[in-house]
Amino acid sequence: MKKTLLFAAIVAALGGLLFGFDTAVISGTTSWLSTEFELSKFELGFTVASALIGTIIGALTIGKLSDKYGRRHVLFILAVLYFISALGSSLAWGWHSFLFFRLIGGIGVGGASVVSPMYIAEISPAKIRGRMVAIAQLNIVLGMLLAYFSNYIINSLELGAMEWRWMFGVEAIPAALFFIFLFITPRSPRWLIANNFVEEAKIVLDKCGTDSGNVEQEVESIQKSLDLQHHSLKEPFFTKKYRTPIMLAVILALFNQLSGINAVLYYAPDIFNMAGFGKSAALLNSMGIGGVFFIFTIAAMAVIDKMGRKKIMIIGSIGYIISLSAIAWAFLKYGNDFSETGSMVVLLSVFLFVASHAFGQGAVIWVYLSEIFPNRVRGRGQSLGTAVHWIAAAIISWTFPLIAEMSGGYTFAFYAVCMVLQLLWVIFKMVETKGISLEEIQKKLGIE
Repeated sequence: MKKTLLFAAIVAALGGLLFGFDTAVISGTTSWLSTEFELSKFELGFTVASALIGTIIGALTIGKLSDKYGRRHVLFILAVLYFISALGSSLAWGWHSFLFFRLIGGIGVGGASVVSPMYIAEISPAKIRGRMVAIAQLNIVLGMLLAYFSNYIINSLELGAMEWRWMFGVEAIPAALFFIFLFITPRSPRWLIANNFVEEAKIVLDKCGTDSGNVEQEVESIQKSLDLQHHSLKEPFFTKKYRTPIMLAVILALFNQLSGINAVLYYAPDIFNMAGFGKSAALLNSMGIGGVFFIFTIAAMAVIDKMGRKKIMIIGSIGYIISLSAIAWAFLKYGNDFSETGSMVVLLSVFLFVASHAFGQGAVIWVYLSEIFPNRVRGRGQSLGTAVHWIAAAIISWTFPLIAEMSGGYTFAFYAVCMVLQLLWVIFKMVETKGISLEEIQKKLGIE
């Protein structure tokens, strides 16, 4: 593996680290926010979902911008948004100002979830593309783990009403580092070729590696896939010829959130409180979630290019079904009066659930979305799949406090049923993409 490729992938994946940190940090602040701003359950759900509204905006708009101005230039903008959000959220002077700065951070998250994996996919040779794009997922998980750890440390300092402000403010440090490191990363060779910067693209391909081992041959293959004599970078996207990748992206993104993963990540301490754990133990258990997520993401990275996307999705789906069913059973049996046994069932099942996600959907989604669209519409395709993901995440996160208060058991049972449907979809409909160049995937999906 070439050093330039690894460095560029790691830097781009810092967008993922900030994505993960921003996603998870709010889990340790929900009780403080409820008190500080006197929020109802509905308002708390909206407060958590406010960043997710931003992710939808970011996901929907950033694809076209990255096609026009380039992947790296857009990553600079996202780094600035993260920095502004971190400082603004920590210094918020009221509920509405807090919502505004969380919305700004959400735009950064939505944008990073589109551009970071897309950029990495476009600079990586096919044989290691899954592992390289999965670096973004690994950094998402590392960001979550850092957020959980940071929340736990800040909580232990007993800062009182200032605690939640510090939890949000520390994100400004990695955001600044992300911005600085972007100056020494190359631009995407596929974007460069699409915009007639062929000589610069050859330099990048030589430094990052190619599928064929021949830079000239790689450039020719990319140019053929673009086929700009017969197609335009501005051609309509929602057409019959792109139907297959569009359907694959939309369904995969919907199932990702119908697992309930964002509800668990955002409300982990609350779920553990519901299961009988105290505040400190709940925060510590949330750190455990981050650790499990990290370990199983590494495991997925090790095998995703060998086993393929479908096999690890099948394994993850089975783990989802078992763990969600167990959590549903525990809440239906114990309600609000958990015994030690019931609490442990929830704890272990949540860990199995997170492991299943990290090894399956979590590792696959960003890789798969970055692979299945042709070069000429990849920005818009990635935006579509990511936007569907975040729309579903916003709905799940906003409604979870309300429906879980009525019945935690039936909530998790619903997620379990959705994962049975995902398993069937993966077995019968999902197209394998391992070890195939981006241009060959285009041909496999029947796109001229």
